[in-house]
Amino acid sequence: MNAEQAASTTVKRTVRVNAPVEKAFQVFTGRIGAWWPAAHHIGAAPLADVVMEPRAGGRWYEKGTDGKECDWGRVLVWEPPHRIVLAWGLQPDWTYSPDAARASEVSVEFFAEGAAATRVELEHRLLERHGADYEKLRAGVDSPDGWPGILARYAETAAKL
Repeated sequence: MNAEQAASTTVKRTVRVNAPVEKAFQVFTGRIGAWWPAAHHIGAAPLADVVMEPRAGGRWYEKGTDGKECDWGRVLVWEPPHRIVLAWGLQPDWTYSPDAARASEVSVEFFAEGAAATRVELEHRLLERHGADYEKLRAGVDSPDGWPGILARYAETAAKL
């Protein structure tokens, strides 16, 4: 894969969070339901919460107001407070596939910028694993309602909590 192909299968975003690195990590991983957009869910019922189990191998999933859970992926790397890597099993049609070969990765790194701020770098990579329609998924996660808007909500929430 050349550099142009790699760029087209990766979305990178950076956000500055007005919170210490430990808090930035905790809000991203342990309070995801407080900042994840309610409209971004795959279950039949409205979104009640989003859960990321705090360990490598843990689940990443949503809970609906009906109590049902819908998997989104798995925690691949858990290195608090500096790095997590998630398997993203949501496909271009926004359904979940448990097939690890069809999952992209969301790598999130947290860099302290002094005692009260953190730079958060997100890389959603390996989008080509989603098959022929991966460009549809890439367009969605790179749109204003995708990672740019989601990370802005996260930064606002982390600064307030």
